[in-house]
Amino acid sequence: MPETARQKPSALISIRIDLVPIGRLGPGKVELLEAIEASGSISGAGRAMAMSYRRAWLLVDNLNRMFRQPLVEAAPGGAKGGGAHLTPMGREIVAHYRAIESKAMKAAALHIDALRDAAAEPTS
Repeated sequence: MPETARQKPSALISIRIDLVPIGRLGPGKVELLEAIEASGSISGAGRAMAMSYRRAWLLVDNLNRMFRQPLVEAAPGGAKGGGAHLTPMGREIVAHYRAIESKAMKAAALHIDALRDAAAEPTS
């Protein structure tokens, strides 16, 4: 009876950039920025990520303080509603982070494939 082909596990690289002593930029914060851009609000982005508004707002505040220019601009809510969007600097930071991530994955592809080959079978 022929052996069935073994399915390799998927593999991703998770990158966190430590801007010492200013702060850290990693996949969670970048995902939050992308969710703000997609939803047009901090609260909407938080909901999409199963995160409280307060947590999302604190992360946005942290991100805005990490760089020379704010990454997110927010308008206060009210009868007409508020909203938030990424600034040009915010879009630039997301693009740089995703480029680093992509280049790292390509540079490490051979080694990642070796890890995938060596990985144990998943348990049920």
